[in-house]
Amino acid sequence: MTLMEHNASAVDSEKKVLVSASGVRQIYHKGENSDLVVLDDVALTINEGEVVGLLGRSGSGKSTLLRIISGLVKPTTGRVEWCGKPVTGPCEGLSMVFQSFALFPWLTVLENVEVGLDAIGVPAAEGRRRALAAIDLIGLDGFESAYPKELSGGMRQRVGFARALVVHPRLMLMDEPFSALDVLTAETLRTDLIDLWIEGRLPIKSILMVTHNIEEAVLMCDRILIFSSNPGRVAAEIKIDLPHPRSRLDPVFRAIVDDIYGRMTQRTPLEKSEPRHEGAGTAGIGTALPNISTNLLSGLMETLAAPPYNGRADLPVLAAALQMEVDELFPIVETLQLLRFAGVEAGDVTLSEAGRHFAESEVDARKRLFADHLMAYVPLAGLIRRVLDERPTHRAPFSRFSEELEDHMSEDFAETTLRALITWGRYGELFGYDEHTGQFNLENPT
Repeated sequence: MTLMEHNASAVDSEKKVLVSASGVRQIYHKGENSDLVVLDDVALTINEGEVVGLLGRSGSGKSTLLRIISGLVKPTTGRVEWCGKPVTGPCEGLSMVFQSFALFPWLTVLENVEVGLDAIGVPAAEGRRRALAAIDLIGLDGFESAYPKELSGGMRQRVGFARALVVHPRLMLMDEPFSALDVLTAETLRTDLIDLWIEGRLPIKSILMVTHNIEEAVLMCDRILIFSSNPGRVAAEIKIDLPHPRSRLDPVFRAIVDDIYGRMTQRTPLEKSEPRHEGAGTAGIGTALPNISTNLLSGLMETLAAPPYNGRADLPVLAAALQMEVDELFPIVETLQLLRFAGVEAGDVTLSEAGRHFAESEVDARKRLFADHLMAYVPLAGLIRRVLDERPTHRAPFSRFSEELEDHMSEDFAETTLRALITWGRYGELFGYDEHTGQFNLENPT
C-alpha cells in the first residue's frame, strides 16, 4: 500500500458509518415449486459525506436492498445496522425519494412537503418554516399553493425531493429518482441536486441512490456498487475520484463508463462466449430468456454491420446513438450473444460471421439461419420441436413446458421465457402456437 493509499484509507476509517449491512439475503416464495432469491450475501457500508450508487440491471434487487436499509422490509437473513444499531423497523434520520412522484393530489405543494413533519413531532410553526425553506432550496418558490396536477413531471419530482429533505435526514435514499422524467428534465434536476450537494446546502449527510443509468452513476457518485443479477450480489465496487462538475466528454469519465460496461458484460470474448441471461449462468433448459422481438434483433445486427460500426461497436457509444438505456440495450445484445450472432468483450459488441451473414441476407435466408441457431444454442427450442415431432397430434400444451421451467425459475420467468420462444419459433418457422387453445403445434412451419 502506498502512503497516499494509506492516508486515504485512514481518512475513510475516520468517517462515521451510517449504514452497515452483512450477509443480507432476501427470498420470496413463488408458488409451490420454487423460491425466488432476490439478494444473496450482500455486504456494504455507507459513510457520512458520500454519494453512493447501487448500479445494476432491473431485477437485481437494488430497490429491495434500499427498502431493507430503510427498515420497510425485513431481510430473510443477515444483519443491517443504522448508526450502530440493528434495523428492526423504519429508521429515524432516513428519508426516501421514489421513482414515482407519490404525491397526494388533493394537497398543495406546501401541504405535500409538510405532510411528514407531523409524524415526527415537529411543531407547526417550525414545520412551516422548514417546508418553505425546502421548497425554496429545490427551486419551487412561488408554487407553494399549486396542486400536483398543475405541475410538470420535473416539478412534481422536485416536490418529492423537498418532502424528503424537510425532515433533515442524515441519509437520503433515492430509488431511480430521474427515470420517470424526460432526458432534458432529468439532466436539469440531476445537475441542480449535485450543485446543492457540492455547495453543502442540502440538510443531509449522505445519499444512497439506486440507478441503472451508468453515466448518471458516474456523474453523481463517489462510490459505485455494481450489482449482478439473479440473485443480486455486489459484484464490484468502483471509487470515482473525479472532481465536480464532471464532464461526459472527459477522457477519464469515458474510460470509467467503458470499464463499467465491460464489468457488467463480464468481458466475454467472442470466441469463448457463453450465453448469459437473467435467471441462469449457462445454457440449458433452465436458461431464462428475455422476450426480445426479432425486429430488434435484426435491427441491431443491421446497425452493427453498417458504417460507422462495420461489425464492432463500443457499447456506451452505441447506447448513446440509439438513445437506449442499459436495461433496453443489454437484453438485445445478450440475446445475440446467446444465439452466437454476436459476442461481447470489454464493453464492445462484435458481430460474428453468422451475424454478418444474417445482416446481409434476404428474409428467407435470415429465417433459416435464425432457426438453425435457435435449435443449436437454445435447448428449450430443441425440446419443444422434438416433443411436437414425436407426438401423433404434433401438439403440446403451454403447461407441458412451463411446468418443467418452473423447476428452475420463477413462474414469471417461465412465462417470459416461453413467450420469447413462441416469438422466435414463429419467426424461424420451427413451430407455431395457438393462443386460443394454449397449444404449440407444427401447423405454421413449411
